[in-house]
Amino acid sequence: MCVCGMPLTAVHAQAPTEDETILHAWTWSLDTIAANMKTIADAGYTYVQTSPVQTCYVGDGGGMALFSEPGDSVQGKWYYYYQPTDWQIGNYMLGTRDDFRNMCDSARAYGVKIIVDVLPNHTAIDHTAVLPNLDNAVGGHENLYHANGFTPITDYNDRLQCTTGEMGGLPDVNTENPDFQYYYLQYVNDLINLGARGFRYDTAKHIGVPSDPLDPKARQNDFWDVATGRKGVKGLTVLMPDSLYIYGEVLQDRNVPEKEYGEYMDMTASAYGHSLRDALRAGRVNEALLTDWNHSLTPDRLVTWVESHDTYCNAHESADMTDEQMRMGWVFLTSRQHGRPLFFSRPAGSTRENYWGNNRIGARGNDEFIHPEVVAANKFRTAMHGQAEKLFTANDGRVVEICRGDAGAAVINMSDKEQKVKMPTVLADGVYADKVYGNEFRVKKGMLEGRMSPMTSYILYSK
Repeated sequence: MCVCGMPLTAVHAQAPTEDETILHAWTWSLDTIAANMKTIADAGYTYVQTSPVQTCYVGDGGGMALFSEPGDSVQGKWYYYYQPTDWQIGNYMLGTRDDFRNMCDSARAYGVKIIVDVLPNHTAIDHTAVLPNLDNAVGGHENLYHANGFTPITDYNDRLQCTTGEMGGLPDVNTENPDFQYYYLQYVNDLINLGARGFRYDTAKHIGVPSDPLDPKARQNDFWDVATGRKGVKGLTVLMPDSLYIYGEVLQDRNVPEKEYGEYMDMTASAYGHSLRDALRAGRVNEALLTDWNHSLTPDRLVTWVESHDTYCNAHESADMTDEQMRMGWVFLTSRQHGRPLFFSRPAGSTRENYWGNNRIGARGNDEFIHPEVVAANKFRTAMHGQAEKLFTANDGRVVEICRGDAGAAVINMSDKEQKVKMPTVLADGVYADKVYGNEFRVKKGMLEGRMSPMTSYILYSK
């Protein structure tokens, strides 16, 4: 059924509560995700986000290393699955269509929802690797790309370049071609039929919104209307749009029409993540981090993170930060009332000297996603449903307390030194035992007192 007349409102998953948490199972295979689904559910995650599952470029001889150097015994690069050669489910890196179905069945059994990372914006750098079915579906290879699709972007704040040009060697798909939209929508609907309940749109800011300038091959910038179910194409529409959670990687910069993207989807809070990492590096928070989400959308529309796979991999912007720093940032984000936090699963065996760790695609990430403090924060978020937040700091910002109504509080030592604190709280007078370590805090006349170990968080519940 065509829904062209629907009002332009953002697509959400059944009235989101902001209690959700997303585990980004980065480079985990579909079988690995399925095998760990009970662990994921028990840890309190609402969603699991997969890496891209469409047919992709086979690089380095099909090697399964996360990132290989010349001379390594096993070759491979994680980013090959970000280079589509067709939009069909299954690739050599993560698994088959049947593997995807089995993973979704496992998720359903444990009450977890699946978000798929999708990337309609571009194909593989080697565009000759595009498969014939895709070329034929769009009326020939030349119709697959924008007129500017092989012209490198030199100014990312020029919207015509940004939305129609070649990004990092990746040729830009003509996402306004109805034949492509129809072909892509069949892929999306196949994912939904198998159990996907959300999508993360990679490089979303590189796909134009209606106000953006038109590529010479495009009649209108209507991809987002089609992709989010407001409009059909050739008699086809997105399945069950009201049951999908959709957000876009709209990295913040000058001249990005954030509010217009926000009419279609939630967005990543990339600038806020950068500010949070600065605070973690400094070992203290400032007032701006507590009050300003640094985005034109309200915080209930933001996916928040301490780091993403891009900040970890691209120039290793965040990869030098310790697991403890990531953990304190996670507890801070997850304990807050707003946002929808995403936990990036770092590679198994990774260290601050060896970012790739065991260096294999398909393996489960390190154990940080089930660290007791991380799990306690996830469950605290769910338990604090509907409770308004109030934030306090002490010891020159080294300690931050997130109160949720008078029902509970998360107290975080951001510094690498032990802290003795006496700070305001809205918790009732009494003695509180931390949920993870049993650490004791006392509240008297609106003041919370206790001792905190370095880089440690504590979860307190009212009795």
